[in-house]
Order: sequence, then structure tokens, then C-alpha cells
Amino acid sequence: MKIVKQIGVVVGALALAFGVNASQAADATTGSLKVAVVNVQQVLQQSPRVADLSKKLEGQFKGRQTKINDEQKDLQARVDKFNKESPTMNDKDRSATEKQLSTDRAALVKEVVAYQQDLQKEQNKIMQGLLGDLNGIVSTIAKAQSYALVLDSQAVIFAADGTDITKDVASQFNKK
Repeated sequence: MKIVKQIGVVVGALALAFGVNASQAADATTGSLKVAVVNVQQVLQQSPRVADLSKKLEGQFKGRQTKINDEQKDLQARVDKFNKESPTMNDKDRSATEKQLSTDRAALVKEVVAYQQDLQKEQNKIMQGLLGDLNGIVSTIAKAQSYALVLDSQAVIFAADGTDITKDVASQFNKK
């Protein structure tokens, strides 16, 4: 669900930015501004499309995650064994084992960092695609229903019942 929260924050900011741009384009002579709200986080959390992408991403990285977990367990077992046996080891063996454990720990840290970077890169790719689609849907609905401003409902304290376009956005978002 981490990706959903990140997406929600970014989409909320984009929806707000879209709303500000649209409001600047609104006719100032009318004095009225038609405003809508959308609950971006709800759209993303309840979307089967986002769930499918999350499962796909999880599957894509599951092998590496399992390998890292196994390596962490193995390293921890070797550290525990070393801690038990080190008092009876000679200095040469103790030093060699400490050096090997340190080298293995550094290699594991590098592997974890690379894994996290690759995962973040893929999450960002997915997020950009989702945000582009969601922003396009919000824009289309806003134009079709003549809204000059669309805000994320989590940034709004009060909104009249008729101004929430979340269901419309979710419906179109899930069709893609």
C-alpha cells in the first residue's frame, strides 16, 4: 500500500495544480467559480487496476526479495555462530572470520540498496503512468461538467454533496 499512499500525495498535488490553472482561466466577470472535489486516495486504494499493478510489481521483485531474505538469515546465523565460537578461536581464525563476515555484510548491504533503487524506479514508472491517466480523467470530467477548479477532497474541509466527482473518476480510471 506504500505505492498507493505515494500516488495519492502526488496526484493530490497535481489535481490542485490543475485546479489552480483552471481557475486562472475561468471567466472573472461571472464572479462564480464551479468547484469539484475528488478523493484521489480512495480512487487508488479501491482500484482493481492499482491492485493488479501492485501484484505484478510484487511478483517481479519477489525472487530478489526472497534471495535477500535468505542471505540475511544465513549471515545472521553465521554471526551468531561466530559469537558463540569466537572465545575459543585462535586469533588468526577469529580475525579471518570477522573479516569475511564484514565483507559479506557489506555485499549484502550493496545488494539491498540496489534492490531498493530498482524497486523505487519501477514504482515511479508505474506511478507516472497512473498519474497521467488520472490527471487526464479529472481534466476530462472537469471540462465536461464545466468545473473551473478540482481539488483533492483530503485538502478540503467542506464540500457540498453535488461537487464530489470521485465516483465518476474511479469509474473511468478502472475502465482503462
